[in-house]
Amino acid sequence: MVHRITILHSIDPRGGKVGGIETHVRLMMSRHPDTVSVLLVGIDERGDLEIGKPIEVEFDGRRIDFLPVVHIPGETMHAAAKKLTQSVTLRFTLGVMRHLGTIRRLAAGDTASVEIERFEQAIPAWLIGHPVVQLVHGEGTKGDKMDSILSRYWWLHRLSEKIALALADRVVGVNPNIIARYEREMPKVARKSEFMTVSVDTERFPTAPFPPSDVFRVVFAGRLDAFKDPPLMFETLRRLHDKLDGKLEFHYVGTSDPHRDSEFAAIEPFTIRHGFQTGDGVSAIMRDCHAGILTSYFEGMPCYLLETLSSGRPVGAIRLQQYDPLIVAGVSGFLVDRPEDREVAAEAMADGFVQLAKDIAAGRLDPTAIRAKVTPYSVAVQMPKLFERHIALGRSRSRVGQPGLASPANSRSH
Repeated sequence: MVHRITILHSIDPRGGKVGGIETHVRLMMSRHPDTVSVLLVGIDERGDLEIGKPIEVEFDGRRIDFLPVVHIPGETMHAAAKKLTQSVTLRFTLGVMRHLGTIRRLAAGDTASVEIERFEQAIPAWLIGHPVVQLVHGEGTKGDKMDSILSRYWWLHRLSEKIALALADRVVGVNPNIIARYEREMPKVARKSEFMTVSVDTERFPTAPFPPSDVFRVVFAGRLDAFKDPPLMFETLRRLHDKLDGKLEFHYVGTSDPHRDSEFAAIEPFTIRHGFQTGDGVSAIMRDCHAGILTSYFEGMPCYLLETLSSGRPVGAIRLQQYDPLIVAGVSGFLVDRPEDREVAAEAMADGFVQLAKDIAAGRLDPTAIRAKVTPYSVAVQMPKLFERHIALGRSRSRVGQPGLASPANSRSH
């Protein structure tokens, strides 16, 4: 028997969209077992595909089925939407609804399930007629710093969340805070929820000795969204540059334009912008750097953090609770509690990196010990569990008389 997993996400498997969710989706495509086939319902970045027509594509040596439901040029996806009509999520969700009949036909298997990464796709996912696994990647609240479109339509996000959690057969939160919130506020949701972080491909991100350079290199990979607090990141690096007498390089891997934050101008002379990179490219850059940096107001569980640690590189970060088991002082980096004053935060972060540079130069940090922090989150440990959840849900649905294409009107058991 072959289990069919349909993934709804606004990504082109041939394209360059980066982020933690995209990393997870790519791992689903490249690491599914032989007993699973994958249908990705996504977007066409290049404009060379017929919308609504499925094709078979090769991704990282594996074959998957790909159904593009909307054309969105890659270069337009990197900036935050200013209007609701510009939202990639909205345009993609409408595309899914337009091609729902085709998706229902392609989603059939001996057993089947659907996975979604965004709450907004909950209703079309449910209408496909198979059990739905909802991954919850973030835990932001209305008052948090974020890009303008989400902050203005927060009520819509919360409504989508309530609908998605009610319709999902299984909910997977990528950090324990998410599950704790459900236990406090939504007991029914908590009963069908579990904690499982995103996974890190430890084979693709192997550890290596620190580079023998007297220039300290700090790396960040991902989007420079507002909730990442780029101004604090850039101000930290400016101060660190001064403290290290100019012996600092900042390596940015990603497609965001850092110039939208005025603080970037001060660090641009010692910044190396690598643009989009494949996983192998990101891995090579990380191994050529000394440390990573995180200044986010909130996160789920950043793939970038796991990948940096897997590479044997310590991380300096503004403290979030889910970082505590991973970033340990004297072993894998340092954490700074966020003060109200950004200047105080930047100074404390810069001082932390100065100490990291000294510890690395003195041989007090061991890349192997740093890497050990992420072993429980490796692809080999975690991905089989997620695929098992999908298969078990599909089998459960079949046992209650719903093989093949199920009707969304049929009752769902949790």
